[in-house]
Amino acid sequence: MSHADQLARIADLIGPSHVLTDAAAMAPFASEQRRRQASHPAAVLRPGDTAQVAAIAALASAAGVPLIPQGGNTGVVGGTVAAAESGAWLLNLGRLNRIRDLDAPDYTVTAEAGCILADIQQAALAADRYFPLSLGSEGTCQLGGNLSSNAGGILTLRYGNARDLVLGLEVVLPDGQVWNGLRRLRKDNTGYDLKHLFLGAEGTLGIITAATLKLFPQPRQVETALIGVASPAVAVALLAHARAGTGDLLSAFELMPRFALDGARDLLGRDHDPLAASHPWYVLLEVASGMAGPLVRQMVESTLANALESGLAQDAVLAESGEQRRRLWQIREGLPEIGRAIDGTVHTDVSVPISRIPDFLDRVILALANFMPGLRPYPFGHVGDGNIHCNIARPEAMDKATFLTHAPAITAIIHAEVTRQGGSISAEHGIGNLKVAEMARLKDPVELALMRQMKALLDPAGIMNPGKVLSL
Repeated sequence: MSHADQLARIADLIGPSHVLTDAAAMAPFASEQRRRQASHPAAVLRPGDTAQVAAIAALASAAGVPLIPQGGNTGVVGGTVAAAESGAWLLNLGRLNRIRDLDAPDYTVTAEAGCILADIQQAALAADRYFPLSLGSEGTCQLGGNLSSNAGGILTLRYGNARDLVLGLEVVLPDGQVWNGLRRLRKDNTGYDLKHLFLGAEGTLGIITAATLKLFPQPRQVETALIGVASPAVAVALLAHARAGTGDLLSAFELMPRFALDGARDLLGRDHDPLAASHPWYVLLEVASGMAGPLVRQMVESTLANALESGLAQDAVLAESGEQRRRLWQIREGLPEIGRAIDGTVHTDVSVPISRIPDFLDRVILALANFMPGLRPYPFGHVGDGNIHCNIARPEAMDKATFLTHAPAITAIIHAEVTRQGGSISAEHGIGNLKVAEMARLKDPVELALMRQMKALLDPAGIMNPGKVLSL
């Protein structure tokens, strides 16, 4: 069957308007978010339900056509890029956007892969429940992409990564079979837990089409504080102090350098400095509870007072209103905007054991200074789970193009220290096609071999998102 005949058959199945082959029509789907890679799909297909996804997968398998699943296209590691001349079909799942079931007494929601994350959050809120996965792109990213990349975000400390929020999955396998694993059980000890094969696999083993997710009680009280600290080592000590002082109700614990406030002022025009004096580092701390009443605030006030008295904190402010809370979070959320405004940064997404964060930052900042004077490191991230976005801005006197020629060497310096500290080169963004060679270089050979064996077993024809995660 010719390529044109294959697409005609798919058009009969899903409707001609959902089979895109014109370059202009495909452009919104074929544009990688950071625009550093070109994507060249032979067609963009937009199925409307699981049966249509399965039929497309079966046809692609029979014809040997590469299939690239895509959600909201908010990834940053090239996970949905179609290689030139590959003939790949880009399978956009945005039309699979139904919430199939929300069971408030059971604290579960079953949603399709194309559901926008914010819509799932709102559906939970309407039922007086809470879905805690929270990302900067939550207004556009989709559930399937969140699960396929095992997304993290700001609340991982309390609720875990995306995989920790999943009870069951529905998955279309590469040959078109559908595995219905949409179980709602918290405890099921009947053999291998297959869902974890597909969570974080970035569409290389199958296509997640729906998931049953855990819900939680809606927070009744949220307390947010910005704290000035002397160093990352003090921040790590403050984390332990805050966990103990709040009865382990911490939901977020974010570390930021002074660069966050200076950059917001100088590059974004936001002159918002909540503390009286400047501090080298800041912690944004948040505590949430399903209990109403003053108890949580009293715990946070006591924790901050003790931190100030012991010297763990140099100064602190506790939000007095929802608007003040929003403005405190704007400082943290402005860091990606600052990076874009600098127009010349190296982005990394790494993790190390929490206790090793201070040594990691000290060593990597020194190594970068020795490599190139004038580099402006601005590491920030989720200290509570060890995830640091160790981002490096170009020297002010260096143009972007020249700086980016040094990006591989800068990344190698950071990854070398991550490896030395027993960490990971991808904490929450995934591997995509950008980190395939680096993962192959650094990962344990036995582990890589097991991954390749699993890929060969489930996708023997190699059609599922080729070139991502593994080099075969």
